[in-house]
Amino acid sequence: MRSIAIKILVNGAALWVAALVLQDGIRLGEDGAPLSKKLGTIVLVAAVFGLVNTFIKPVLKLFSLPFIILTLGLFTLVINALMLQLTSWFADKLGLAFHVQDFFWDAVLGSIVITFVSMILNLVLPDGKG
Repeated sequence: MRSIAIKILVNGAALWVAALVLQDGIRLGEDGAPLSKKLGTIVLVAAVFGLVNTFIKPVLKLFSLPFIILTLGLFTLVINALMLQLTSWFADKLGLAFHVQDFFWDAVLGSIVITFVSMILNLVLPDGKG
């Protein structure tokens, strides 16, 4: 249980940083909303992002394995951007205030920021197994 909470915390922080860096392209939380509502939105969107990455990303990576090999792994950036765009679609259907504007620039750059922040936080934070 602790491991899941840490993963949601890392996803939430990474999504929040991506929304700060790409303010025009990624919207997380409603403007002028109280901090508690924004934090709740971040946690829920992070949980949706974690579920999308857990269940859909492995299947997509399996089917796109030839493209991943052909591009020497660079196609994973497109897959990560698709996961971010899919999270935006699910968040819209669930009524959460999270939106990715454009696929190519905003989603790809957002996925790079999220990967970088997640990598750093996973190095710093404990893994939760213990």
